[in-house]
Amino acid sequence: MELALVLPIFAIVLFALVEFTLLFYARADVVEASRIGARLATMPGITQQNVEAEVKKILPPQLGQGAVIKTEMGKHSGDVVMVAVSIPMTLASPNLLWPVGYNLKGQNLYSETRMIKE
Repeated sequence: MELALVLPIFAIVLFALVEFTLLFYARADVVEASRIGARLATMPGITQQNVEAEVKKILPPQLGQGAVIKTEMGKHSGDVVMVAVSIPMTLASPNLLWPVGYNLKGQNLYSETRMIKE
């Protein structure tokens, strides 16, 4: 009887631990890709296509396939450049907690980095 009461709670805690761990690792990848893309965008002579290719190269393959990358490239030295990376959470984690009301569908991991153009 005790097992029947404790096992569902233990399973939910275990699923939550796995899901949030995967999401935290994926968020770190998204933040790093955004930072590297913004740093590249500050360099003279770099195009938007160069930045997007570098960001997708930094991301793991399962995350890079669904990445939405937005860039604002400054034209002159001193302008602000911006790189934003958005990835659906369902690409990063298997959505294990939907039976208890925590659904990842329609939610994104997002990171935006702004730097000054050199």
